[in-house]
Amino acid sequence: MKRLQLGIALSCCWMWIASFSLDAEENNAQKNISHATTTLAASCAACHGPQGNSLGGTPTLAALNKEYFIQRMQGFKNGAISSTVMHHHAKGLKDEEITALASYFATQQRHTPTVAPHQPFEGAQ
Repeated sequence: MKRLQLGIALSCCWMWIASFSLDAEENNAQKNISHATTTLAASCAACHGPQGNSLGGTPTLAALNKEYFIQRMQGFKNGAISSTVMHHHAKGLKDEEITALASYFATQQRHTPTVAPHQPFEGAQ
């Protein structure tokens, strides 16, 4: 009976240890994908703001529906949606990169930009 209990305990320990190694492998894969995607997203930040939170003038990408993002980017890429700049950016992306960006922006928290209170400029006096 003690051998059976010991065997069960050892099996549980091995399963517990194996779960750490699987989690570590999965986390490393997510970090690699995440790093590549955040590098791509950094170029979007120039117009669409950090993590896709626009300060105005361009659409906010943060928390955007993934399928909608993909649809729009594919439309820019194939010319179905006219734009001034986005067709150039979209044509340079692979479909996998568009999907990765869609996932990235869908998971970003949307922030409403705050406007600084008006302060009169008095200049040098």
